[in-house]
Amino acid sequence: MRHQKRGRKLGRTASHRKAMLQNMAASVLLHKQIKTTEAKAKEARKLVERLITYGKKGTTHARRLAFAILRNKKATTILFDEIAPVYENRQGGYTRLIKLGYRPNDTSKVVLLQLVDFFSEEPKKDKKKSTEKKKSKPAESKKVEVKEEAPVEKTAETVETEVVAEEVIKEAAPVEEVVEEKAKETEKVAEEKK
Repeated sequence: MRHQKRGRKLGRTASHRKAMLQNMAASVLLHKQIKTTEAKAKEARKLVERLITYGKKGTTHARRLAFAILRNKKATTILFDEIAPVYENRQGGYTRLIKLGYRPNDTSKVVLLQLVDFFSEEPKKDKKKSTEKKKSKPAESKKVEVKEEAPVEKTAETVETEVVAEEVIKEAAPVEEVVEEKAKETEKVAEEKK
């Protein structure tokens, strides 16, 4: 019996599991999201949450503890300089799991492990409600007023943040396409079963 034995073994030896989770945590910090199986993501999430807590402390000791886990200077620097300041006022819950469906070859559950404040979560829309609203309301012409704003001077910081935002949007676009494809595949499978 495995009473009080926490954590998943993931079919690996202890050293292999530790190395894999360290690499996954570094990838999450570098890329802000990764696609993996649900079991691995749940284990990696624990490690990432702890690392972000170290990042929020910002001390030399915390930096050394984080590097001891990550073994990646670039990931450690990003953790302390970019990620930790974003979560300064958040008390945990730095990551989210977005379910993407099942992998075709072995039908294991696939999820997207993301850092929360780096990607905006779009509200789920119910198809039935949206079609009912379209049918019930007649088409009305709407006048849109366009207001011109005064030109804003761009500093080096604003240009840099715009470039970073464009990169994040480019990285997020393929993820949205994958989510849509997985949803379509799931619907097809459900229709075939009926």
